[in-house]
Amino acid sequence: MGSFGALNWSIVAGYLLGNLALGFLLSRRIKSVKDFELGTRMTPWWAIGISVIATYVSALSFLGGPAWAYGEGMAALAIHINYPLVIFVVVVVFLPFFYNSGIASIYDYLERRFGVASRSVISLLFLTTQTIASASILTATAVVITFVTGMDVRFSIILMTLVVLAYTMLGGMNAVIWTDVLQGVILFLGAGVIAWNALEATSPLSSTLQSLAQDGKLNPINTTLDLSVAPTIWAGVFAMTLFHITVYGANQMMVQRALAAKTIGDAKKSYLMMGYAAFFIYFLFFFIGALLYVHFEGRPFDQPNAIILVFAESLAIPGLLGILAAAVLSASMSSLSSAFNSLATVSITDFYQRFFRRDAPDAHYLLLARAFTVVWGLAAIPIAFGFVNSGGSILEQLTKVSSYFVGAKLAMYFLGFFSKHASERGLLIGVVAGFASLIVVVNGVPFAGVAPVAVAWPWYVVIGGAVNIAVSWGASVLLDGFQEEWHEQTVPGQLKRFREQGLAEKKDGWFVAPGKVDPICWGLPVFFAATVGFLVYLETLGG
Repeated sequence: MGSFGALNWSIVAGYLLGNLALGFLLSRRIKSVKDFELGTRMTPWWAIGISVIATYVSALSFLGGPAWAYGEGMAALAIHINYPLVIFVVVVVFLPFFYNSGIASIYDYLERRFGVASRSVISLLFLTTQTIASASILTATAVVITFVTGMDVRFSIILMTLVVLAYTMLGGMNAVIWTDVLQGVILFLGAGVIAWNALEATSPLSSTLQSLAQDGKLNPINTTLDLSVAPTIWAGVFAMTLFHITVYGANQMMVQRALAAKTIGDAKKSYLMMGYAAFFIYFLFFFIGALLYVHFEGRPFDQPNAIILVFAESLAIPGLLGILAAAVLSASMSSLSSAFNSLATVSITDFYQRFFRRDAPDAHYLLLARAFTVVWGLAAIPIAFGFVNSGGSILEQLTKVSSYFVGAKLAMYFLGFFSKHASERGLLIGVVAGFASLIVVVNGVPFAGVAPVAVAWPWYVVIGGAVNIAVSWGASVLLDGFQEEWHEQTVPGQLKRFREQGLAEKKDGWFVAPGKVDPICWGLPVFFAATVGFLVYLETLGG
């Protein structure tokens, strides 16, 4: 591209300096390791809600979403229509267990329910998958830096990591949440500018929709029963609902900010914001990709994730590339800072404190938390290098990789919450069986003449999770027998405890008992049905 220009550089530089300054100011509030992990628990719910949205809506969505839709049309949106159902389950079942525990790590639950081995296994899975996810975010961001400056993409990855580490180390969770708020505003400002100009460039809208329909791109409701096709309505409603439940309910990075809320009501409200906003956000990103498909007449790009940047450059609007670069940096930094903070939290809480030093001074843990932040940031760099030449949508590539792991997370929490007879020994056998079955299905067994099965990645969670649950339950019964009483850390066990001890199921108008549905949550399945209806209507507009 041409020269980035002084105006664009000043916008980006001002944005980066603003984040660093905010991190420095908030660092003064960090007095203990708990402050670093959960903040001061005085953050308003709407700020946490924006942080939840900004964390998951990373540069992978800002760049990868349009790239995905450019290739597969609006069918890709089916993968992301399930958020109302996901948030319903997480708010009703997951959050009460985690918030009531008062512990920074959500994996502490597994030790209380099963034992230390299950906690360690799931913590290791988190450390592995989140480092991979962070690496992919770094790569997506490096695409922007390379595009606008021409510097080497690997140098861009290193530079970005150092910038994020600087303010994450300083401010902890307070910095994560409040910089997320700033970054979220800039992110959606940039997306809005691109969407507005894309609509103008392809107007009239009726002709654009007809063109998309003719090329098979206006197809948000793909009803094919072919399991080898990824973006179908069945994958979105069933498989990806399970996938995203693990993302929002069994992922330390996502839940940790909700644990920083003042009350459980605030924690639930912050998540409900995502439940109602996610559809509009992903519709915006994917519709931008569909519009750009019409604008560029479907021509291929060497770097699909740069499509949105190529369009921005063609508009030649002063300062637009600077705003867009800041928006993508915003998306990346919000996700990376959250990831590095959570990786450090799990390293300290689930491993260092658990196995090495339980009673060290708080200053010792705070120092180590900042040190682990650096360690995990640096660990993501070589993995990010591996994503550089991966091709295709980074968002799709990441989701494929993550799909190998979500079945184990889903099974462990499902059995923990709802199984009377599951035991730790059976659970660990199930984890191994789930991984093994998925490897066989996806890759086959060449030396035994077993061919792989043609199944798309959204169904990996169903396959791995189903085998995991079935084997775990069976092995638990065989090894440890049937249990007479529900464990206290199951949903029935918790409800029994509330009844027998005369505990209030509600606090400040919100259920603290798991399994109880707050009235406002019933709006989520209704909203989900409305979004499906809208997509059915959208498909008819191209006719």
